[in-house]
Amino acid sequence: MKKIIYIITLNAIHCLSFSQQNATIKGVVTDANNTTIPYASIGILFKNIGTVSNEEGAFIFELTESNLNDTLSVSTIGFTSFKIRIQDFLELNEKVIVLEEEPVLLDEIVLTLPITIVKEALKKLKETTYRKPHQLNVLYRRFSNENNISRFLVEQYIKVLDTGPTSSTFNTIEIAQSRMSNDYRYVKKKQKFHAVEMIAKQNPLRKGISLKKFKWETIDYTSYDGEDVMIVEGKEKGKPQKWIRLYIGHKTRSIYKLEKSDLKAVYIYKKNKDGKLVLSYHNREYVFWETISPYMQKLLKLEKDEIKLSYRHEAVVLGIEYKSKNIRVNHNLSVGKDIGDYNIEYQSNFWNNINLPPDSKFYKTSSKQLELLYGIPLENQFKTPK
Repeated sequence: MKKIIYIITLNAIHCLSFSQQNATIKGVVTDANNTTIPYASIGILFKNIGTVSNEEGAFIFELTESNLNDTLSVSTIGFTSFKIRIQDFLELNEKVIVLEEEPVLLDEIVLTLPITIVKEALKKLKETTYRKPHQLNVLYRRFSNENNISRFLVEQYIKVLDTGPTSSTFNTIEIAQSRMSNDYRYVKKKQKFHAVEMIAKQNPLRKGISLKKFKWETIDYTSYDGEDVMIVEGKEKGKPQKWIRLYIGHKTRSIYKLEKSDLKAVYIYKKNKDGKLVLSYHNREYVFWETISPYMQKLLKLEKDEIKLSYRHEAVVLGIEYKSKNIRVNHNLSVGKDIGDYNIEYQSNFWNNINLPPDSKFYKTSSKQLELLYGIPLENQFKTPK
């Protein structure tokens, strides 16, 4: 039995402000060693209001005075969920909450073969995930990098009609809002599809996992929302550098999180009010090399005639609509079109008022790189006609 003590620090002092009946809470999620906790789900119970902490554990949460009697919930892998009434939360200064991981029933868990655990979890996806049509409101970001320098950013607010991970693809996709930095790339490599489609198409839960292709092993134990969780890893036979890691509930066989070596991808799911899992967060990075001309090689002062390129993708689910009468997704993707080729007018009012997650260290660094290239603030680049 393992016991781990964590703390979640929600720094609301000096970070709460009321404006036109609205309240903004800024905070950071950390453990007992003051190490920040990324990708924690933070929101109001039983309402589709919430966010996800960024890579540094920071979050910004927007609510109204009508939410004062609602319950704020913080949950993530490895922690018992923390709940507090909004009014009580706001009346405190600095909040430090110590969470103790619940005991893991090792004697019961070790009796089940890892491959059997995975097989049962995949079979129960229809029970553990939300499969009715629902609208995901997604903030999608793609940084295009050359030699580890960010040279192009695309941010889009996208509406996705989904039926959960038992469906191989998203049903309908609409780019509702978009903004882009200036494009400073030397190698203007384009993808022949919209990158948001790959969230579904490259997800092993949707594609299907060939169980016999991997050697499965239970590598660790943790918890999520009061349930013991087994971390089961499958290494590809003959290619141990290729692996899939699943965070599976001991009792429910729910898959709360998935990681894979390909593209260093992460998928995180959270429970809705009915206890069904829905997508909450995803990131991945595609790294590749392109041959360049001798002139470009000399210009960039490279030793080889190749340049390292990468696309870093991040998708944060900002909200979910379950009521069919309120779902509005009008498909507007074009076949063979890169995410940066959509000519959608930049609407500053929308981006200034949407609940964006706090800028992560990576986002700040990448944005600074984009600003330093030609000395143009990122906000001005969004306004510049492309």
